[in-house]
Amino acid sequence: MSGTRVVSKEELNEQFNYITEVRTIISSRFLGKAPLALTHTYGCQGNVADGERIDGLLSEMGFEFTDKPEEADFILFNTCAVREHAEDRVFGNVGALKKYKEKNPNLIICLCGCMVQQEHVSERIRKSFPYVDIVFGPHALHRLPELLYYSLTNGERIFSVADSDGVIAEGLPTKHTNSLKAFLPIAYGCNNFCTYCVVPFVRGRERSRKYEDIMEDARQLVADGYKEIMLIGQNVNSFGNDFGEKNLFAKLIREINDIPGDFIIRFMTSHPKDCSEELLLAMKECEKVERHIHLPFQCGNNRVLSEMNRRYTREHYLSLVNRARELMPDISITSDVIVGFPGETYEEFQDTVSLVKEIGFTSLYIFIYSPREGTKAAGMPDPISHEEKSRWFAELQKAQEEVAFSRSQGMKGNVYRVLCEGRNKAGRISGRTSGNIMIEFDGPDSCVGNFCNVEVTEPLTWILKGELR
Repeated sequence: MSGTRVVSKEELNEQFNYITEVRTIISSRFLGKAPLALTHTYGCQGNVADGERIDGLLSEMGFEFTDKPEEADFILFNTCAVREHAEDRVFGNVGALKKYKEKNPNLIICLCGCMVQQEHVSERIRKSFPYVDIVFGPHALHRLPELLYYSLTNGERIFSVADSDGVIAEGLPTKHTNSLKAFLPIAYGCNNFCTYCVVPFVRGRERSRKYEDIMEDARQLVADGYKEIMLIGQNVNSFGNDFGEKNLFAKLIREINDIPGDFIIRFMTSHPKDCSEELLLAMKECEKVERHIHLPFQCGNNRVLSEMNRRYTREHYLSLVNRARELMPDISITSDVIVGFPGETYEEFQDTVSLVKEIGFTSLYIFIYSPREGTKAAGMPDPISHEEKSRWFAELQKAQEEVAFSRSQGMKGNVYRVLCEGRNKAGRISGRTSGNIMIEFDGPDSCVGNFCNVEVTEPLTWILKGELR
């Protein structure tokens, strides 16, 4: 694999020239009326952040937005490659776009993101979905103006999915989807090569943004009034490793914490092998950092962890959790779990169940193993049926529900400072505690967009009900 590490200013200026060209074309084609774009993002926070940059570029090119495909002049799906189910959903939704293309031959359909970076997927699109006009992977996101320009001017299908170690493109416009909470990417790609995961193949090698660029973005987000800054990366704990600097993430958190203003800091995702004492101390000592860490353990059995190439043990993971709770007794810990990894036995799965009960997670994201083409695990013997794995899934889910309910009961009477995000369907104000647990309560409209103190009056399994204090 080969590719540009940092996109030069000259390359970016070229894209801004294409933005001007596209604006001119669509102004003429639509007689001064703004064309409508429909964009939809699948997957993780990293994909959402990419989607915000895509929307920013489209907005600069003169597009306005719609959520109705029958109105759209441009439809883009920003895709995810982590699980087979996500790919199946995308293909089903792309298939449904054919009728809109038939009604409006000028409609431009675009697929981008992690899923299409896989060769077998891009080839399937090429052969089976001829009405898809533009296909590009994560490494070509900054080239969207150029790709759209050539689609508009010559009408040919465009595929930009060449292998790459990955790029960093600074200075792209961003259209945030939330007026209170902002994603702030600090690194891209991954070097871990867990045997089940396709991310390193589609996102490229681990590459950290420049420290100064992140700090500049953080200060601007605070100045713009954002109340929550979410630092994101495939593995935020290893930020700066490619610079040869250890524990740079802890330093970054401390410096963002020192920015004047009333806001909170969250981050994800953390890899246990890189979760350091310095990070936990920074969490404890920084008043703006919320008491929540998402620390995926994936499996509670050491043999399976080794087969997954996770590079830590059950014992090490437990020591991290214990240390975090020594420093922050109120810390909320959430995690990801894979059920039914190839070769995993029911007895080994029970080690996962016992770990869940021992740690007492706030919540879990549980997934049945999904083979990904090109990964090592996809070639491993996998004798356990999907039906049996589904039973394991249900067993683990039940265990976690019991843990979560028991844990939430201990929160009754506690008062939390909550960022009030808006009203839910029941008309109550909702937000999240420091531990990232949803809480809802009755209150005036003036609460929305601000921090309020809320007492837990009725703890349920997954959400809390409270009263304003």
